[in-house]
Amino acid sequence: MHLPSDIRTPAYVLDVAALKRNLATVRRIRQEAACKVLLATKAWAMPAAFPLMRDSLDGTTASGEYEARLGREEFGKEVHVYAPAYAPGEVERLTAIADHIYFNSPEQIARFGPIARAAGRKTGIRINPGYSNATLGGALYDPCAPCSRFGTTREQIDELPWGEIDILHAHTLCESMAYGSKGLIEHVAREFAPYVRRVKAVNFGGGHFVNKEGYDVDVLIAAIKAFRAEFGVEVILEPGAGIVVDTGYLVASVIGLHHNVKDIAILDTSASTHMPDVLEVPYTPTVIGAGATGVHGHEYILGGKTCMTGDVIGEYSFERPLALGDRLIFTDMMQYSFVKNTTFNGTPKPDIAILDEDGSYRVVRSFGYEDFRKTLG
Repeated sequence: MHLPSDIRTPAYVLDVAALKRNLATVRRIRQEAACKVLLATKAWAMPAAFPLMRDSLDGTTASGEYEARLGREEFGKEVHVYAPAYAPGEVERLTAIADHIYFNSPEQIARFGPIARAAGRKTGIRINPGYSNATLGGALYDPCAPCSRFGTTREQIDELPWGEIDILHAHTLCESMAYGSKGLIEHVAREFAPYVRRVKAVNFGGGHFVNKEGYDVDVLIAAIKAFRAEFGVEVILEPGAGIVVDTGYLVASVIGLHHNVKDIAILDTSASTHMPDVLEVPYTPTVIGAGATGVHGHEYILGGKTCMTGDVIGEYSFERPLALGDRLIFTDMMQYSFVKNTTFNGTPKPDIAILDEDGSYRVVRSFGYEDFRKTLG
């Protein structure tokens, strides 16, 4: 990976070569397991990259009307949508956009299922199978945490109109490795077999971290094949981060140097606005060429440019002192932070850019004052 020295910062940069490597894994899973794989646009959506992805995926999955519309208009294959609850009129509009509409509870499917079926759409139900394997962030990222909003519980499952349901949906993972994926598939087979036999497809959701180093794809493929052989149903996966993990960067520049007990470098990016998962998970992202404290001789707190006290990215060490204008490259920035960024404090959003395989760099979109202004009404 080599970025031009004169790019404007901050910038989210998609590495096309890395994305293509990840898509090769997805194609292998689809082919060998004979399953469908969808892009979860809640985790990442860059329409400029969709042409690169279209042949490797079966479509997109959305968490509401606007994501579903984006999938329909920009990706152009199957569109699946789920929300814990739908607003008045939303399902009616979704029937013109989505092919598969999933509901969260007996109440939701009783109200809106007839609308979806009357429009000829496939109907799904999300269950809460009581299988926790979210390896990131504890209960914050565990769909099966106590009192979760997500999915019909075992106590309510017999209230569902199973004769009118096409797809059983069980999304319980977050950044899970292969044995988490295998565990979920086997758990559903063991604990929910009578219900699996009443549907045409089972969607095992997202959180399958299929391109993370150490993920054993063979384990996932074998589990899916065994499930399909036992039940004769279609299997669907909908990873987001697992498709784009380690495929892009957030490039920033040092715009201020400060000292208060420790050396502090202030950047033209922000944890609060441009990488919110740094604060929400929390975690410390990797910076190319930097190490943890104690590794190199020059240590800095990296802080954002907003006026929020906690806008701190982390502490790092460098081989040489940082200087104004130095460029820092944060890795693995295509998932979640890319779609969750804000203009808090009037902080401009980063450029959206693509680094092509031949080393050429192109900016897809830049943001300015008008983008900030429009968000405020």
